[in-house]
Amino acid sequence: MAQAQKDFSPIMSEPPDHLAFDGLWSLFLDVDGTLLDIAATPEAVVVPAELPGVLVRLGDALGGALALVSGRPIGELDRLFAPMILPAAGEHGAEFRRAAGEPVEAATPPASLAPLRRRLAMAVEAVAGARLEVKRTGLVVHYRQAPGAGRRLRRLVDEAVADHGAEVVVQPGKMVVEIKRAAVSKGRAVATFMRRAPFAQRQPLFVGDDAADREAFAAARAAGGAGAAVGPEHADAADWTFESPAAVRAWLARLAERREEEP
Repeated sequence: MAQAQKDFSPIMSEPPDHLAFDGLWSLFLDVDGTLLDIAATPEAVVVPAELPGVLVRLGDALGGALALVSGRPIGELDRLFAPMILPAAGEHGAEFRRAAGEPVEAATPPASLAPLRRRLAMAVEAVAGARLEVKRTGLVVHYRQAPGAGRRLRRLVDEAVADHGAEVVVQPGKMVVEIKRAAVSKGRAVATFMRRAPFAQRQPLFVGDDAADREAFAAARAAGGAGAAVGPEHADAADWTFESPAAVRAWLARLAERREEEP
């Protein structure tokens, strides 16, 4: 497999449009903050009406080698983008759908999830504006509505997780602190996809915006591909950057249109 060109430093520039099709690239997309603008709550995100169609057309152009890789559960991704169904990794890879139409493979919830939920529920509820989201295999403390409480909440989470060995880890994000299985990550999700057709033998490009996406940038590079960060915060770990989710959506639309116009 040809290796991606890496004779440049991370720059504030989008990936060239031709990369999606030159050298048989595969495409991995984070959702919140990458495809979709971040909202006050996870439920308040807006999916532009044209986006699912763009992703379906682009996925077809890539021979099916397009997947969503998100902290959200796959069920939420399906509801957001309905009726579109794509290969997906949810909850950082604790849930996995290798291809559209295949069943979702789900990891067993960690034994520490229930006691962690009990310990954190009242503590988080006591912080005005904060909330605890319970996923199948993890927990997320949201504090976008309580920005001044970030350090306090992170300390509460760190103290709670310290009692549960190496089964779970803390994953910080944009106005969130997440507890997830130690054995899963977006980087491992990308590596898993790359072991199976139609992703295998292609060069992966991962697009993401948050700290959890840094491992995915590294996994894409290790497989001969590259990473693109949304915004400057994690550009040091990527090869290119997008200014905003709107810029990512515009790029994807150009790719789909370009492919459809080619003979």
